[in-house]
Amino acid sequence: MKRLWFIVVFLLGTLPAVAHGDELDVTEIIYEHTGDAYSWPLFSWGDREVSLPLPLIVRSADGVWQCFLSSELPCRGFAIAGEGEEYAGKVVELTPDGPVRPLDLSITRNVLSLLMSSALLVLLVLLCARWYRRHDVLKEAPSGIAALLEPLIVWVEDEIVKDAIGPDYKRYSPYLLTAFFFILLNNLLGILPFFPGGANLTGNIAVTLVLALCTFLATNLFGNRHYWKETLWPDVPVFLKAPLPLMPLIEIVGLFTKPFSLMIRLFANIFAGHAMLIGLLCVIFVTAKMGAVINGSMMAVSVLLGVFMDCLEVLVAFIQAYVFTMLSAVFIGASRQTNH
Repeated sequence: MKRLWFIVVFLLGTLPAVAHGDELDVTEIIYEHTGDAYSWPLFSWGDREVSLPLPLIVRSADGVWQCFLSSELPCRGFAIAGEGEEYAGKVVELTPDGPVRPLDLSITRNVLSLLMSSALLVLLVLLCARWYRRHDVLKEAPSGIAALLEPLIVWVEDEIVKDAIGPDYKRYSPYLLTAFFFILLNNLLGILPFFPGGANLTGNIAVTLVLALCTFLATNLFGNRHYWKETLWPDVPVFLKAPLPLMPLIEIVGLFTKPFSLMIRLFANIFAGHAMLIGLLCVIFVTAKMGAVINGSMMAVSVLLGVFMDCLEVLVAFIQAYVFTMLSAVFIGASRQTNH
């Protein structure tokens, strides 16, 4: 609910533009809130938006590396390309021949969110491990962080990893547990409306691509002989394998469609949740010129649906972490099966 009202207050800055006859670009607002950026918006103060400048690390056209805050862009000969321009939303170097895209290794909002969430996850795990080193688990029940994490760890390992993979599940437990808590933590941080939350990290397809790639490597690098035999020479009638290798081609394509589905599913669900919530709240401002009755009615509907969507996103945060981990375990388990 706090997140909902935060977004409402943030969007109030667009209301004067609507009142003066300017059209509200809902698409631009959605992409602004769900996309990456070179600064981290904190709050609005009057007509001024206060944001946290982030470090830019770029290699200019003359081969010189530069590191400076995004607030210093105009003084350094760089700028962020506007909408409709080439490299829109990216840092460009202003040269006599026009804007040029430099080699960009900047710490953007998503990068900073990734670093902070990773550090937080490591801290939580170390605090949990510290409790177990200092206490006898046979005589004392877990408390604090250990009491919070132990049920989730046991549930993921016993109900997901062990059931899907089989006897040698322990070699894959570290990766699958890390993937589950990483996705869950970033999903929950994305729901928070204030720093260090608010970044759409798991709604960024580059992040979900890397996660899916990790599952792809864990599945295919450690697959046993039976797995590759069923992939390259499956147990089907010979005419489906030779002279035209129809079934092997289908199996090989399946090696890539499985991680692709993991990538798209996580990205689409998280991104869509944020976009739908912001879109619902934008209805308030779109109907601002339609009269007090219509605007007041749509405001009530938008807020009620927004509250529902906000609660639903908390559930989706857990579901998507579970689904990604479960499907990854199933894919890995299929590569570890023995001959029937």
